[in-house]
Amino acid sequence: MPVVRNALTLKETFHAKKAKPNVDKIVKKVNKEFEKTSSQIEGLVNDALKQFDSLQQQVQEPVRKLLKEVDELRDREMKRFNEEFERRLNEFHELQSSILERLGVASKDVTEDVKKQAEQAKKQAKSATSAATSAAKKAPTANSTGKKPAAKKPAAKKPAAKKPAAKKPAAKAAKPLNKSDLTLVKGIGPATAKKMKDAGITSIDQIANPSAADQEKLKAFSSVKGFDQFSTEAKKII
Repeated sequence: MPVVRNALTLKETFHAKKAKPNVDKIVKKVNKEFEKTSSQIEGLVNDALKQFDSLQQQVQEPVRKLLKEVDELRDREMKRFNEEFERRLNEFHELQSSILERLGVASKDVTEDVKKQAEQAKKQAKSATSAATSAAKKAPTANSTGKKPAAKKPAAKKPAAKKPAAKKPAAKAAKPLNKSDLTLVKGIGPATAKKMKDAGITSIDQIANPSAADQEKLKAFSSVKGFDQFSTEAKKII
């Protein structure tokens, strides 16, 4: 029995030693495959980045070209606008100078007339002030004699208070009543007024004091709101 056990132990040891190199080979093989796969993935990533860079350059180039053309166009338009503006400004200055030259001749005559009118106004003002001062000097002498004519002057202002009464005729002189405008009667709108005129009611008098024929015509509008008050409202107007 001990001999058998020893034989088994040796056999197991042999198999263990033989299995260990196989595991190392597998690990090395796996590592080699992993490195190979990593390098392939890295190569694919680098290729993708290169393609992306080339694509980005292809996109950026037209955009840069377009921006350059836009800048050139803007510069040309700004230059043209400035030239046109300067030309119009020069024309405006020339027109302004010509107008001022024409007005300069007439302005001299106007200034002379203004000066004459100012001198006349000054003379009138001096005469008015001299008259006022003379009247002011005479006022104390009239009070010293015991006469009081100046005290009665406020009574002369009473007629001025009656001026508002003079406005009453103007208030009465209002616009003449347009009896053909049926909408002046309370409750009659534009649509109803048109229908009434089509029916032969063309005057407010026909509503206020309707004849027998007019009454027959007005019966067609009995369904209108406020029909019973049409005659009363029309009489108020006329």
